[in-house]
Amino acid sequence: MKMIKQPRAAGDLKKLLSIKEFSELSGIEQTTLRYWDEIGLFHPAMRNAENNYRCYSHDQIILINYITVLSGLNIPLKTIGDVSEVRSPEKIMELIDQQEIKMDRELVRLREAYSVMHTLRGLIRTGLNADESAISVCTMEEMPMILGQRNVFGEEGRFLDAFTRFCQQAKQMRINLSYPVGGQFESMGAFLQSPSQPQHFFSADPMGYDHSPAGEYLVGYQRGNYGDMGDMPGRLEAYVQEHAITTTGPVSILYLHDEICTSDPSKYLAQVRVRIEKH
Repeated sequence: MKMIKQPRAAGDLKKLLSIKEFSELSGIEQTTLRYWDEIGLFHPAMRNAENNYRCYSHDQIILINYITVLSGLNIPLKTIGDVSEVRSPEKIMELIDQQEIKMDRELVRLREAYSVMHTLRGLIRTGLNADESAISVCTMEEMPMILGQRNVFGEEGRFLDAFTRFCQQAKQMRINLSYPVGGQFESMGAFLQSPSQPQHFFSADPMGYDHSPAGEYLVGYQRGNYGDMGDMPGRLEAYVQEHAITTTGPVSILYLHDEICTSDPSKYLAQVRVRIEKH
């Protein structure tokens, strides 16, 4: 790393600033000033011959602005030092252009991470407030999602095999598996017949191009590992018959609490919902 050239100190030591004074004037921590000196990026104007203390000149406030501005843009200190002696408007513009591309990528990553965080928090909160013992009719908002390809179950019909294929396809389909996942059955009949074999898996991506529309839904909650629906099919079917409800469209199973929340798969919490027709 090339050092930024410092001016020769003029006058006696009284006209210079101690590292503490320069730190207060510049707003830069003393530890940072010492580090920059050690790596050869920014030296004090001189050293006191008696005690070797660092001494800074007032005009170094201007010189140090080159470092603080560019480091504030997350440009590496090594790059700042290397460019210092050859800097020009064209060189700095090139440096800023390169950094802008990096920042654009980082902003995309941060927006995605924020979206995942917001989605997880909402679903976890829903799970914490859920009445797991009840089947109920609820007004639900639209649920965006990205559906995976149609599942093909082998002779053994194992849930995990199909789910593994979905995970393998996710990158190609630009599905972010950081979002909670779920399964979708094409109808209530398909769910009751094979509750551990959804026709599709999906990611609960709020920017998804697929969706479960807003409306009135029959909703229940089930504890258990992926694919383990326990007595949920029987409970849903009994509720439908008892209340003479007509279901329509797919059955969606979304895991509100999963391996992110607990190390015990038996404590995963799934929300099961199917739209109903109004009479």
